[in-house]
Amino acid sequence: MLKARVEIKLKKGVADPEGKNIAKALNLLHFKEVKEVRVSKLVEIFIEEDDKERALKRLEEMCKKLLANPVINDYKIEIEDAHE
Repeated sequence: MLKARVEIKLKKGVADPEGKNIAKALNLLHFKEVKEVRVSKLVEIFIEEDDKERALKRLEEMCKKLLANPVINDYKIEIEDAHE
């Protein structure tokens, strides 16, 4: 079994309203050094597969079909043994 970590984030130039709200709240809490916040999502997927290349291909399909919107999102996939 393999464990995949898929980080999904907005592409550069795409507005991040959640990040803006967090930055604003941090500034209101007197963290004035915070100038920008970008929010990303981490999805951990445990996949019943031993071949990392096949797993990567399936994970790419998952990202394209459901997990990420290719118009506004970039994503990065990391695969490791589920026991690590």
